[in-house]
Amino acid sequence: MLEKILPDKLSEILNNKINLKAVNEIRLRTDKPVLVSVGGKNFFVCENGLTSNIAQAIFANKLMIEDVIFRASECSIYSVNEQIKRGYIVTDEAVRIGIGGDLIEEDGKVKTISNFCCCNLRIPHTVKNCSLSAFSHIVNGSFVRSALIVSPPGCGKTTFLRDFVFQLSQRDISLNVLLLDERGELDFGINSLYTDKLSFFDKQKGFESGIRALSPDVIVTDEIGQEKDISALEYACGCGVKILASAHCDTLENFLKKPLFERLQKNKIFSRYVFLSKRNGPGTFEGVYDENLSRIYKAF
Repeated sequence: MLEKILPDKLSEILNNKINLKAVNEIRLRTDKPVLVSVGGKNFFVCENGLTSNIAQAIFANKLMIEDVIFRASECSIYSVNEQIKRGYIVTDEAVRIGIGGDLIEEDGKVKTISNFCCCNLRIPHTVKNCSLSAFSHIVNGSFVRSALIVSPPGCGKTTFLRDFVFQLSQRDISLNVLLLDERGELDFGINSLYTDKLSFFDKQKGFESGIRALSPDVIVTDEIGQEKDISALEYACGCGVKILASAHCDTLENFLKKPLFERLQKNKIFSRYVFLSKRNGPGTFEGVYDENLSRIYKAF
């Protein structure tokens, strides 16, 4: 998965001396140590694998970062510029590479990002059965409730969504599922008989086009957080389509303070809210709340 993206030396260390199944992120910053997140904890990369000793760490440089981005673009930065303008590239293997650098604008619109100074590789994982703790609170027979998966970044929201679609297929629940995969990450590891996909559509266009053309019973989509995303959810809800989506937030208290999420709750777009955290590592299941944000299941 990473051999085609990373410099040879770094790829060799990661493949031979580190358990990649446990790696969540790899961060490269100009003239700073290469960082790897394993189980929610950060380590430096060294010749022998991982270390907490900065004196042993391998340092990234500007050339290394540019090489990673060039490889991820399959040697054509221009071909992925629409993604770069949004601040990331997604590879065919669903590795999302967040990019830092200088924003270039033209006539008030983002033209590209240049002078790359850092990148963050988010490694996708298939974690079988990770959605089961919440599954029975969302699915009853062939009936699926709309649900929002809430957590801070890097806590397993996308992994949860993938496994949920897998669980629907495993139980032969023959609902038509549409993956609205705005960032190109959701489809990794999903093998479902009942799933269609739209990639790199924004929520508004994707919901409207998908509902008209593919007649889904359920739409599964990634991070929501803009006004137009909420309008798209309201449109789908009005069409009788159930929604499984994710959103960034750390606690229920902070969730309630956000005007956009207050609108979701007020209009009862979701019947279930599932909260995840990093408390015991990424994907820690905290609990399930109903449409009134009353707790109906507590994990601890």
